[in-house]
Amino acid sequence: MSLRIVQLTDTHLFADETPTLSERQTNQTFRQALQKLQQVVPPPDLLLLTGDLSQDDSSESYEYLYGAIAPLNIPTYWLPGNHDQNLEALVEILSEPPCAPNKVFQQGGWQLILLGTMQPQQIQGYLAQEALDWFEAQLQAQPELPTLVALHHHPLVIDSAWMDRIRLENSDAFLAVCDRHPQIKVVLNGHIHQVFDEMRNGVRFLGSPSTCIQFVPKLETMVIDENRGPGFRIVDLEANGQLETEVIWA
Repeated sequence: MSLRIVQLTDTHLFADETPTLSERQTNQTFRQALQKLQQVVPPPDLLLLTGDLSQDDSSESYEYLYGAIAPLNIPTYWLPGNHDQNLEALVEILSEPPCAPNKVFQQGGWQLILLGTMQPQQIQGYLAQEALDWFEAQLQAQPELPTLVALHHHPLVIDSAWMDRIRLENSDAFLAVCDRHPQIKVVLNGHIHQVFDEMRNGVRFLGSPSTCIQFVPKLETMVIDENRGPGFRIVDLEANGQLETEVIWA
């Protein structure tokens, strides 16, 4: 095994433990996920937080997140989601070790690229031309390295009509870049609060469960999955470009 990643996504944290989202205390379910994470053997080499980290967009919610993750002492990289509109606080608080604001780095024989798809005051995602150009430049700079791409909004249709209306708006432009660079092996997204796993042109597209509530897949409207608790995804990247993945439920 070359590199073990744990993806934590859609934590939807509040400033304190009391508030709920769909009758779940999200700060508490996040703690449950972290307890399960600490049982993972071997432990992860890094954490990827793929957006919707806060629900109330407060500085205190990001401080809560940092306070929960920092004691794990695992290098942590992150992206904002559509709920993370308070970017100033997010950047300030999650730039202290073990968290880092880097959006491209190399580790374990892989390149990892994190793309911000959040739009101010919008639910759906979008990649500006500047971001697409930056994305392509990173790929051109490391053509021999197998690459993982992470983003918040899902680029592929997941057959949930209500959720597909708020996916990455210009997914065609994103996928066109992917198609030009065969070193991309896997694309990770959050946002969908459910498990998704599909191959497209040799790239594995993975959507992951939330650390709070899950949505029932393939429905026209939003329905909470009452049978699922918090979850996260493990991704094991091999130096030869192969990967294995598993979803863990807390």
